[in-house]
Amino acid sequence: MKSISLFFICLLVISCNQTKKPQTMKPKIVIAHRGASGYLPEHTLEAKAMAHEMNVDFIEQDLVLSKDDVPIVIHDIYLDDVTNVSTKFPNRKRQDNRFYVIDFTFDELKTLQVTERFNPETGEQVYKNRFPIWKGNFKLHSLQEEIELIQGLNASTQKNIGIYPEIKEPAFHAKEGKNLTKIVLKVLADYGYNTKNDNCILQCFDAKELEKIRKELKSELFLVQLMEFEDEAKKLGHFARYADGIGPWYRQILSEKIDGKFTFTSLVSDAHKLGLQVHPYTFRADALAEFSSFEEMMETLLIDANVDGAFTDFPNKVISFLEKQKTNY
Repeated sequence: MKSISLFFICLLVISCNQTKKPQTMKPKIVIAHRGASGYLPEHTLEAKAMAHEMNVDFIEQDLVLSKDDVPIVIHDIYLDDVTNVSTKFPNRKRQDNRFYVIDFTFDELKTLQVTERFNPETGEQVYKNRFPIWKGNFKLHSLQEEIELIQGLNASTQKNIGIYPEIKEPAFHAKEGKNLTKIVLKVLADYGYNTKNDNCILQCFDAKELEKIRKELKSELFLVQLMEFEDEAKKLGHFARYADGIGPWYRQILSEKIDGKFTFTSLVSDAHKLGLQVHPYTFRADALAEFSSFEEMMETLLIDANVDGAFTDFPNKVISFLEKQKTNY
């Protein structure tokens, strides 16, 4: 009996002292949120070129239609918080005192100066330590122009960086008598983006519209359902019927902080069980809210919460963090 006991003790000691096999970290995708918008004015071609040089996986395009049906790359249906429209076309505002992209032709939009995001009521820059407001000569551009830039850079640099367009407020466009989605899908198809193999992820907050894109318009693109509200977490099963991933606000993933460590809701694990990827927004090094540092934010969400990717204004910082993490596995 003693020899048998010693045998098992030896086995236990050997097992405990064995070096653990190295683990491989699941690849995470880095999405340049409005380009490298932490360094250059958002959604400018300059910000997109900078993001491309940073070797991101995808570059984002928010899309709104002009009066003459050109898909414009801009974050909102409004112009007055990123351009000089109020001084150049002061009489073109609507009754709500806002200036709408859809009220201007593409040629008119090209005459506007784009700047760092600001509050149109106060004129104050939103992110004060970013590119100085009203400096430089930045312009609006079309989806076609941005695709040609990214595809051209892919060709000249031998990279394969993808695009990540968003259908912006389709219901608003419909009320204006326009079909933003069909126009965007046509442009994407014209440039070779048709299936999940074509390095294009299409996103939208409007669940009905995204479902329509899959089921009625028969799109075979990789689709991501953007999420904004807590109750949407209950709809993951429905989202999984047409979408390939979700894009939640990162706070929908966080629960509470206990002993200095964040705990999490079940959103990520529930999504993964349904085969959905999770790409939360937005990782900003200069807007940390509940995090003590950008490092903590990245560690918490990318590693501890195990999301599949991140929208970020600072792509180089996220890429650097992930490269360091690879050496630890």
